[in-house]
Amino acid sequence: MSNNIHPDSSILVIFGAGGDLTWRKLIPALFNLCIDNWLPDHLAIIGVDLKEMSDDEFRTHLRDGIDRFSRRGKPEDQMWNGFAERIHYLTADFTAPESYSKLAEILSNQTKEWGLQQANYIFYQATPPRFVETIVEQLGKAKLAHDHKRNRIVLEKPFGRDLDSAHKLNEMLTKVFRESQIYRIDHYLGKETVQNILAFRFANALFEPIWDRRYIDHVQIAMAERVGVEHRGNYYDQAGALRDMVQNHLLQVLCLIAMEPPVSFVDEEIRNRKVDVLHAIRPIPQDKITQYAVRGQYDTGWIEGEHVASYRDEPGVTPNSSTETFVALKLFIDNWRWQDVPFYLRTGKRLPQRGSEVSIQFKPVPHQSFPSSAIGDWQPNRLVIHIQPDEGILLRFQAKRPGPKMRLGLVDMRFTYKEAFQAIPPEAYETLLLDVMIGDATLFMRADQVEAAWSVIMPVLEGWKAVSPEDFPNYEAGTWGPEAAQVLIASDGRSWLKLTAGDEDGD
Repeated sequence: MSNNIHPDSSILVIFGAGGDLTWRKLIPALFNLCIDNWLPDHLAIIGVDLKEMSDDEFRTHLRDGIDRFSRRGKPEDQMWNGFAERIHYLTADFTAPESYSKLAEILSNQTKEWGLQQANYIFYQATPPRFVETIVEQLGKAKLAHDHKRNRIVLEKPFGRDLDSAHKLNEMLTKVFRESQIYRIDHYLGKETVQNILAFRFANALFEPIWDRRYIDHVQIAMAERVGVEHRGNYYDQAGALRDMVQNHLLQVLCLIAMEPPVSFVDEEIRNRKVDVLHAIRPIPQDKITQYAVRGQYDTGWIEGEHVASYRDEPGVTPNSSTETFVALKLFIDNWRWQDVPFYLRTGKRLPQRGSEVSIQFKPVPHQSFPSSAIGDWQPNRLVIHIQPDEGILLRFQAKRPGPKMRLGLVDMRFTYKEAFQAIPPEAYETLLLDVMIGDATLFMRADQVEAAWSVIMPVLEGWKAVSPEDFPNYEAGTWGPEAAQVLIASDGRSWLKLTAGDEDGD
């Protein structure tokens, strides 16, 4: 998590640079960092892919991505041209050793051209997972991983498909790179509001004393999407919502909400506290999966006045697929702070509202001294952290309504980034790429953290694999998931909280 530190001279090598990730996310993020003067004075970006392309063709392709996806819109030619001079392209076969010899020569020559003895070499894996092992092994053979301080590798999720494959992936990586050189990206952790959870909790004395089982009734973490699988059908049908969203995004947010205060704000200390949370999550009994986890798959329905297809009719999806597009999960953290406080996680596609937020529901007052005529729409206090859209924090509490008699009503105290700071928050990849160049691993996943997260959901994965769902598809597009999700939380005498931000069609 960068803090006014300027990165050292760096060469960023992007494997799979001809793909969508580089075009839509990585280059727009780097360009915005350039505009904001965060990049090192010496920076080179080398795209590596199989497709034949010249430097100019590659730059033209990337300029189109900047024009479409940069949060600042289309740049002026002079500004782009200055940035584009740093970009080069290498046509290479990922499996051929000579490709890495050529790459090593380019890196060495560029470093010498700058008049330097050494620079950061950052290898970004923007490739399908099947290429990762080959690329890592070849980087090792080409001696491009031997500088343990300056050679770094960045990996996108998925980090395995289950606990066993994640463990094997980590073993393979650490044969070539040290753990300190490995940066596993979860772009969700780069979001400004997710990082703000740490600031909100540990930079203020107001809430931490009541941030425990004595005052909090339960926690809800929701990530709702209106969209379907879009162009990701082939990938998503092999993953599903539990792997795609819960194992990484939702569990990482849960860790930030539930972690103990760190002794210092350094990367290993923060990551240690997050791993402690994952290890403390109560194992889900194999014979009681339905009491803790619900899965769903969307059918045809209506979104924003448009009739949409069922999941099984999406491109790239198996016609009789049993892949879940919705998950509701109940977890408990067995420690002094959180014992018996339920954490409810919910995510799904083709829901009526787009939004991601954390709701901290406090317990009701111990004694209600107001008469029933004064209470009205009384509800316990609620703290909501909006991750997206409308990034900010909301505190809902009771206040007296204007008038001669005592009547209570709900009011909101609201903070938004846009209003408070008069600025658009940076994209997640801007923060994460800068942190990689600086060498700050706070927002990245460590090997034991990845494996601990897989351990949490393995009983659910195994239970669902053993029994195919007979009711799929079991919720209409444009609704809040299957009825079983309502039963899951209603059995505890609670209900799903309505999202307080985001675009909505209905509830």
